[in-house]
Amino acid sequence: MSFRKFRQDALRVIGNYVLFGLASLLCRSLKINIKNGKAVEQFFEEKKRIVLAFWHGTMLIPWFVHRDKNFAALVSKSKDGGLLERVLKPLNYKVVRGSSHTGGSVALGVLVDLARHERSVAITPDGPRGPVHKLKAGAVVAAKRANVPLVLLGVGYQKKRELSSWDKFQVPKFFSRINLIYSDPIVIDQDLSYEETTKLIETCENKLNELQREAEIF
Repeated sequence: MSFRKFRQDALRVIGNYVLFGLASLLCRSLKINIKNGKAVEQFFEEKKRIVLAFWHGTMLIPWFVHRDKNFAALVSKSKDGGLLERVLKPLNYKVVRGSSHTGGSVALGVLVDLARHERSVAITPDGPRGPVHKLKAGAVVAAKRANVPLVLLGVGYQKKRELSSWDKFQVPKFFSRINLIYSDPIVIDQDLSYEETTKLIETCENKLNELQREAEIF
């Protein structure tokens, strides 16, 4: 191995630890208020699986809160996805790489298999490129095929910085308050027609946006 390659690998390892450490320090400083979380917590206690969906721009705290709860995460194959993967693996997520643009059908198949037999699944349904707060089919289809409940999660940050990215990515400020509001579990009939499934996707999008608006009220 050349010295240059060794140096690059060493810097990458150091960078991973720094990135994870900073994110963990920030998240642990926050005051998190959870609403309607009893049903979800019961699923975790009984080792039952769900599909959990939250908007891409709010994902920092949901990833942290659901660490060590036997989740798989869908992460894009982009450079940003690689960055996210380095944060999620130390939080004990099984990371599945893919998106609606690249490797999507394969990734969805892996997630469905995991949700059927092994793990809950977390998805940001407007990612990885938007449009923002428009729910793509993946979360609903994964829950339907795996025959597990879908749970939607609204996330509100009282004090935050909003980046200029497509998703207006939100970074909470240290020691600020956070609202997490879960939907009731949504059980999806496996016999739904294509048209009925499309209508359900629209309904879930409206519900998630409603939860998001509610979570942003302090």
